[in-house]
Order: sequence, then C-alpha cells, then structure tokens
Amino acid sequence: MSAANAPVLTFGNRLRYGAEAAGFFFLMGIFKLLGLDAASALGGFIGREILYRTPLSSRARENLRLAFPEKDDREIETIVRGMWNNLGRTVGEYPHLKRFRAHGPNARIDILNADRAVGASKRGKGVLCFSGHFGNWEILPIAAAQSGLESASVYRPVNNPFVDRWIVKQRLSCGTREMITKGQQGTRRIFTLLRKGKAIQMLIDQKTNEGIAVPFFGQSAMTTPAPAGLALRIGSTLVPVVNERLNGARFRVTVGEPIQFTPTGDNDADVIALTTQITKIIEDAVRANPSQWLWIHRRWPRAKDVPTGRRAKAQAALGAASRVERDGSSGT
Repeated sequence: MSAANAPVLTFGNRLRYGAEAAGFFFLMGIFKLLGLDAASALGGFIGREILYRTPLSSRARENLRLAFPEKDDREIETIVRGMWNNLGRTVGEYPHLKRFRAHGPNARIDILNADRAVGASKRGKGVLCFSGHFGNWEILPIAAAQSGLESASVYRPVNNPFVDRWIVKQRLSCGTREMITKGQQGTRRIFTLLRKGKAIQMLIDQKTNEGIAVPFFGQSAMTTPAPAGLALRIGSTLVPVVNERLNGARFRVTVGEPIQFTPTGDNDADVIALTTQITKIIEDAVRANPSQWLWIHRRWPRAKDVPTGRRAKAQAALGAASRVERDGSSGT
C-alpha cells in the first residue's frame, strides 16, 4: 500500500498501533541480535511451549479433527505442537530473511525443479505460482528471485500499518520486485504483469468470504477463484510450489508440474473445476506434512459465516468469473 493510499489513523489508533508495534519491534530486535539459527530456535521454543497453550490451539484441534477424523488425540496434539514450533521459527526468522541463500556456501534453500517455472515464463503469457502457508512461506519469493524468476507477490496487508511497512520492507530487500495488495487496483496490476509475461506469486490456502465453495479435506471451503480465473482469461500457466522446513532454518522448495486443464467454454464451470483441481494440490501438500501448515486459520465456514437472504442471492448472481475481478487473491 502506497503512502497516498494509506488510511488516515485517528489519534487513538496511532496509540494502539504504536504500542503493538513497539512490542513487535522489541521482539524483532532480540531475534536479530541472536542471529538466524538461535532466533529460529528461540521462536520455535516460544511457539511449542507458550503459544501452544493459548486458546488458538483449540481452533487448530477443531480444524484437524475435521480434516483428519481418523487421527487420535495424541496424533492431533503432535501436529498442533509441531505447527506452533514451525510458526514460532518463522517469526524468529523475519529479521534474517536476507541471509537465506539457494546457492553458495551455507545455502539454506534447496530448490527442486525451478526450470518448470522459469521455462513456463518464457511462453510469454505469464506464470501464476500458487502455494500455501507451508514452512516459512516468506522463503518462496526469495527462492523465485534466486532462480532468476522475475515475479511480484500478492499479499494481504497486516492490520497494524507500522508492522506492515516493516514486513514489506523485509520482503523487498530479498529480491521481490513488487508487492501487490488485494483489491481492484491490485487485480489490474496482476493483469498487466501477466500480459507482460511476468510471474505472480499467490498464497491461496486461506478462506475468502467472496470466493467460491470447493472441496477441501472433504468439506466445503470458500476459496479464491482468482488463479483459475486469471489463467483462463489470459492463458497464463499455473505452477504449484511447496515449501518444506527441513531442519531448523533450512528449507526445500519444490516446483510442481504445470497444471494441465482444457476449458469447456463454460467459464463459470471452468473456474470452479480448475479451482477444485488447484485446491486438491494444496490439500495433498498439507496431508504430506500437516505440522507445517497454518491450522489456526478458520478455513471452513461456521453456520454464522454462511451467507443468507439478500447476501446469498447477490453472491450467487455475481458468478465465479466476475468475482475474480474483485477478489484478486487471498494473499499472504
């Protein structure tokens, strides 16, 4: 978000956001002083020993029981604790993003099949690299830049504007060419870059109330139709990417095979079918390593989240294709 488009903060909001940011920057300062490996380890300890005991773990357990009804309580707790360890490490690694390298001495990122995305970009119709909140998801744009892929990342701004500016600065310092925010202006920018043959990175695993319902772990989940709609409209290549934490602050980024899809001519039906195919790829990645996914997000709608009355009719009338223009992406 540019300074010109930034919302005007009231005095009360400035005080509240300032207090929140002070605590955040104090913690980031500690992590920075410790160095990368120690910061990652401390973040993991805070996650699995402290944050694990907060009420948010109840939401994670609820989601896990919905996704994995066959798992017992012991298995669920192991995944929840592992999730908090990964999330804590991710936070601890933020001040050190510039230290991650895919090449050279002490490389911390192992990139597999980068040629699939780089090769797709040479077609000239743009590449949509989609992924989810796996491992430390901030590694993905770093890996893209160090593989020679010129890309922009779509993201949802953090609520606290002071923290958001700091996080964006960290991302841009690591090779990301551009950060695009969700919304109509962001969607127009995505179209422009794709038509120039550039790559767009999206995290598409979170709920969006303006999305479409497709299966995710056997349950209906509101999902952004943006990647499917953009690919169908422009002819861009859809490429799945998964990041896995290996040991401490080291990662493996795997670029999957580009998605093959033949349109039927019914755009709304095609968007739904392709979004279902994309979501199945995300589900398979979560199943392969559930402790590295963000289970504290409310991915599946509750009864009170389901639109009714005029809202339901309006949403149905919009259609999947038209929602692409408005939704952009679920962001990071």
